[in-house]
Amino acid sequence: MNTTPPPPRHVTSTTASDRPRSDQVEPQVDATRRAPAAGERALVLGGGGSTGNAWLIGVISGLFDAGLDVTEADLVIGTSAGATAAAQITSATPTELLDAVLAAAPQRRTGPGGPDGGRASYGPVADHLERTSRIIAAAEDAADMRRRMGAAALEVDAASDGSGHTRWRTTVAARLPGQRWPEQAVHITVVDAHTGEPVVFDRHSGVDLVDAVAASTAGGPPYRIGDHLYIDGGYRSVENADLAAGYGRVLVLSPLGGRSRHPREWGTHLAAQVERLRAGGSRVETIVPDSTAEHLFGANAMDPSLRPPAARAGHDQGRALAEQLTGFWR
Repeated sequence: MNTTPPPPRHVTSTTASDRPRSDQVEPQVDATRRAPAAGERALVLGGGGSTGNAWLIGVISGLFDAGLDVTEADLVIGTSAGATAAAQITSATPTELLDAVLAAAPQRRTGPGGPDGGRASYGPVADHLERTSRIIAAAEDAADMRRRMGAAALEVDAASDGSGHTRWRTTVAARLPGQRWPEQAVHITVVDAHTGEPVVFDRHSGVDLVDAVAASTAGGPPYRIGDHLYIDGGYRSVENADLAAGYGRVLVLSPLGGRSRHPREWGTHLAAQVERLRAGGSRVETIVPDSTAEHLFGANAMDPSLRPPAARAGHDQGRALAEQLTGFWR
C-alpha cells in the first residue's frame, strides 16, 4: 500500500495579474514543480480553527519578540487556519498581528469548520466532526476520503442559494492585513471538491490571495473560484509538511499537535511526514501547543472568546523556544 499522500497539482493561469477577478479565472494545471535550492528554509503552518490561527500568530510573535523572525522563510506553506496565518504574517508584523488578536472585541461562538475547524458554516461543531468521521471511517483510502468529502460539500452547495461564497470571501478579506500575494513564496493548500485532487495555489496561479485563503478554509460548503469548487486543504493533511521536501530546514507549527483523524496507514499524520522529510535530508523542528493549552483546540477551536488566551499561550511558547531554535533556523 502506498502511504505517501499524492503531490498536489500547482494551478497556474494564462494571466499574470496580481489581483485577477475570481469569476474570470480559468485555472490550468502546471505539472512542473520548483526544485528547492539547498539551504532554504520552509515554515509550515498547520490548521487548527480560529484558536489555532491565534496560537500560530502568538508563537510567531513570541519568537519575533525574542529575536527570531521566522516570517523571513524562503517558503511558507499554509493550510486552513494556517493559510490565513500565512497570508497575515507576510503582510503585517508579528507584533501588529498579536496586538490585533488581543485587542479584538469578544465575538459569539461560530459553527464548525473543516478537518481542523476552519470555516464556520453550518450545524454544531460536534455534528460536523461526527459527520466527517463517518466519511473517514467509510473511505478505502485517503483519495477516496477526499472524494467523499468533496461530494458531501457539493451536496451542501447544491442546497444553498450561492450567497455564502460572497459572505465568506468578505469575512476572509477582513482578516487579511494585505490582499496581494507577497513576492515571498507562499503556498496555500486546497482540495478540488469534484475530484478530491489536492491543489496548491501561489502567486503564479492567477487566483486572488483572498480566494486562495477562502478556499483553504472551506470546511463546510465548498468555495467557488471561477468554474471550480474547492474544500479545505486540511482534507489532504492537517499540516501538509511534506510539501517542504527539498528544503534544508523545515519548521512546523501544528496547533493540533500533529494529531489526525485519518488512519495512520494513510501516511498523512505529521509524524510520517516529518520522517519522510528527514529521510530526504531536511532538518525538521516542530512546535505544538503545550499541555496547559490543549483545551483551547479541538472541539473549542471555533470559540472566538478563546483566541486571546490561545495567542498568549503561543506567545509564551515562542519566547521560551526562541533560543533553542535560533541555531537551527539561522
